[in-house]
Amino acid sequence: MIVGLGEALWDVFPDRECFGGAPANFACMASELGGDRAEVHMVTGVGDDDRGRRALAALHERRVRTSCVKTTGHPTGHVDVTLDDHGRPDYAIAADAAWDHVPWAEGVAELARRTDLVCFGTLGQRASESRETVRAFVGSTPPSAFRILDVNLRLPHDDREVVLESLTRANVLKLSDEELPLISAWCGVEGEPVEALAELARRHDLVAVALTRGSDGALLIRAGEVSDCAGVAVDVVDTVGAGDAFTAAFALGLLTGNDLEAVNRRACEVAAYVCTQSGATPALPTVI
Repeated sequence: MIVGLGEALWDVFPDRECFGGAPANFACMASELGGDRAEVHMVTGVGDDDRGRRALAALHERRVRTSCVKTTGHPTGHVDVTLDDHGRPDYAIAADAAWDHVPWAEGVAELARRTDLVCFGTLGQRASESRETVRAFVGSTPPSAFRILDVNLRLPHDDREVVLESLTRANVLKLSDEELPLISAWCGVEGEPVEALAELARRHDLVAVALTRGSDGALLIRAGEVSDCAGVAVDVVDTVGAGDAFTAAFALGLLTGNDLEAVNRRACEVAAYVCTQSGATPALPTVI
């Protein structure tokens, strides 16, 4: 039982709109990768509008269950996305969206009690109502559950207190090489990446930590074991959703208890493929 918890929105490019939001991307890719082994749910909010209806359709298309997607009185979220010459995105996130107003309800609580792995971030906690729901959900999962904090900082919502509070609730951390210096400073951690990740794991009682490094691959740490995987060379169309695809593959590796090196290699391959496609949640070929 896998849950994406947080924002669902539309990435608005100059020429198209693509369904997105880090937890929603994660849920779609976890469903794609998990197949019949995984029951994947999304907990978020959408508006009673065309984008909301299309968001639900996009989740259904990827076999993501939507019983805990709440229709609110606010518009479905969207983000204006611009890409630089290397396909790297810049985001302008619409304020006061439906995903800011996800209520805590019995159906959501019941799902939390059955969850084996939940992925949540910090952007989905920018507003008080959804922040309380995220915290309640994560706190209601079984002790055996994996609780992945995907930091996913987005200006101006890079809130130190939200990150530190979320670390107290997580037992797995995923962050990028751009986020590591800031998170390390906030946590008072020093050293090279491997040492910093190990210290973050020790201080916050994390069972695993993942550091993505774009084209340079990723570092994983689990129970003192370290995997350093080089990047996969591809022709990049855009990098939107690549980190979320990595997190989905990483999550499935945690659930299956696979060899750490194999988990890292698979996650890097999946993320690299997403970079060759337009949009955050492309269908994956069976050869990956």
